[in-house]
Amino acid sequence: METASKLVIRPAEPDGDLAPLREAVRAFLARTMADRPPQLRAKSWSGADREFSCALGAQGWIGMTWPKAYGGQERSMLERYVVLEELLAAGAPVGAHWVAERQSGPLLMRYADKAVARDIVPRIVRGELTFCIGMSEPDSGSDLASIRTRADRVDGGWVVNGTKLWTSSAHRAEYMIALVRTDRNADDKHKGLSQFLIDMKTSQGLQVRPIRNLGGEESFNEVVFEDVFVPENMLIGTEGEGWAQVTAELTFERSGPERYLSSYALLTEMVDHADADDPRHAVEIGRLVAELSTLRQMSRGIAAMLNRGENPQLAAANVKDLGALFEQRIPEVAHQLFDHELRAGGSPFVATHCYLTQAVPSFSLRGGTREILRGIIARGLGVR
Repeated sequence: METASKLVIRPAEPDGDLAPLREAVRAFLARTMADRPPQLRAKSWSGADREFSCALGAQGWIGMTWPKAYGGQERSMLERYVVLEELLAAGAPVGAHWVAERQSGPLLMRYADKAVARDIVPRIVRGELTFCIGMSEPDSGSDLASIRTRADRVDGGWVVNGTKLWTSSAHRAEYMIALVRTDRNADDKHKGLSQFLIDMKTSQGLQVRPIRNLGGEESFNEVVFEDVFVPENMLIGTEGEGWAQVTAELTFERSGPERYLSSYALLTEMVDHADADDPRHAVEIGRLVAELSTLRQMSRGIAAMLNRGENPQLAAANVKDLGALFEQRIPEVAHQLFDHELRAGGSPFVATHCYLTQAVPSFSLRGGTREILRGIIARGLGVR
């Protein structure tokens, strides 16, 4: 990864055939993001720009591992990783297509009605669609299997009632993939769950209510379903198999470079403003860069596992947990070393520091809380 900053992180192993792709992505970003300041780059994958997503799609860099029948290029997971890494290191505004490319498209290709998948997935590849994920609910905490939103069978489909909470990008999304309860009499809370594809733009009875975060942004939402009709062909996979499907989906959500690069814009600013005569700067920033390099190798290893068709669930949980700790520590170290007065109207460095100080508390929530992830790790190690 390289940026305009002095911070340069070289691959621990040569990119080899991936080097031309990396250079092509950097050239594209140099053209399209030359005037984007650090405080906007700090939004990373939460920043959304549909025009940018469509331009990226035109380059063939969305859904690039997917089958050609769905608009993909059947390239390797490591090639995809190079593209994601460069986008995140540059702070590209990829939020308009991020969830759709990361997890919704693969889920639809594997489980959805074939006609539905053939209609929707190529539009994801072109950068035209935003997806949101309907998992969390009020009063459910981290216990995803305790959800109460329900779907009842009616003629020609289902009627959904309930509420989803903390739903990122619901206010701009064309579609939601929602986990709901289709069998309220199941003897196990992990049974009787199903996934549905919800049209966010045309469904009657659906309300999206914005929730402001610490930074004053309205990226989270509450989504209320009141007798929302969902056609039969919008059931994803098999009725009652939603738990198995959603846990597979979460593996994609937890393993990528976004799990350690969300605070990267601040780290590059710290390097640019470091005092060469202050040994604390060299020591503390050096530790952060060393940890970043380790997380990068772990995440690249997961990409290699996916490329071999292996299940990286345990490794992905590790990367997500360690990555959130790392990302949350960067603003703390910046404060110790530079002792800014944090205000949004300050210099680009101060504004970036201010934004991430407000944003990082949520980093240990998205994609699964720290407690849930450590439970997965403990089970995988056979100690729980």
